[in-house]
Amino acid sequence: VQLVESGGGLVQPGGSLRLSCVASGFTFSTFAMSWYRQTPGKERELVAHITSVSGSTNYADSVKGRFTISRENAKNTVYLEMNSLKPEDTAVYYCKVINMFGNAYWGQGTQVTVSS
Repeated sequence: VQLVESGGGLVQPGGSLRLSCVASGFTFSTFAMSWYRQTPGKERELVAHITSVSGSTNYADSVKGRFTISRENAKNTVYLEMNSLKPEDTAVYYCKVINMFGNAYWGQGTQVTVSS
């Protein structure tokens, strides 16, 4: 299993970014996917989750209405569209999948910095 995130960077408050996570090594379309984020000294927190079949989504309260998770199964890719970014969104963002045996796999992360 391999997960590769991209799309992070430096953005001003109120700006937007789109993160991508390309997956390989498993049947992407049959697994739910998640985005997490982590800041120094804090635990990794769930940001958004999308199911496999129905594509149902759920979000952390802190990002509801601003972030959108989506997936493109033909490209083995999950996205996180982030709008109205705030300084408190600054973090390393990771994608995650849990396989059928309950093992979690993480990407290497992509840094998002929101600052003027």
